[in-house]
Amino acid sequence: MKRIKEYKKLFSIEDTIDLRVLKKSYRNLVKEWHPDKFQDGDVGQEEAELKSRQIIDGYHFLVSIAPETKASNLEDYTKTIMESNILDFQHKGLLLEITFLDSSSYEYFGVPKNVFIKFLNSDKQMRFARRSIFNSYLYRKSKKELQEA
Repeated sequence: MKRIKEYKKLFSIEDTIDLRVLKKSYRNLVKEWHPDKFQDGDVGQEEAELKSRQIIDGYHFLVSIAPETKASNLEDYTKTIMESNILDFQHKGLLLEITFLDSSSYEYFGVPKNVFIKFLNSDKQMRFARRSIFNSYLYRKSKKELQEA
């Protein structure tokens, strides 16, 4: 959740993510922080390179959790959580990443440790996840899956 707040702040997004507003903000930030604006060896060039990477990462992250993106992928997501089973999972901080047997992988944000422990100890993990995780937490397709595809 901290990551989401930082990226929203970077792009000056108050509440819900509107892809048009995000794209406009992204373009303006890229123009401002593009490393090519600086000469080789210039003090600001290194900072601009770091900032431009942060801008690009933030943009792709926010696009992946935008309501429009989720709506366009809803059919695939629903099919995965209803027809596939859990292959593997990993919990770190408040992030739960679940990999399914159909090779798709999703990240769920804000999953507290006590919910993860209940999920872990459940004798029917898929049933527990359907009831308590899949539609209760903000999610996105895992970047890991996108790299493998």
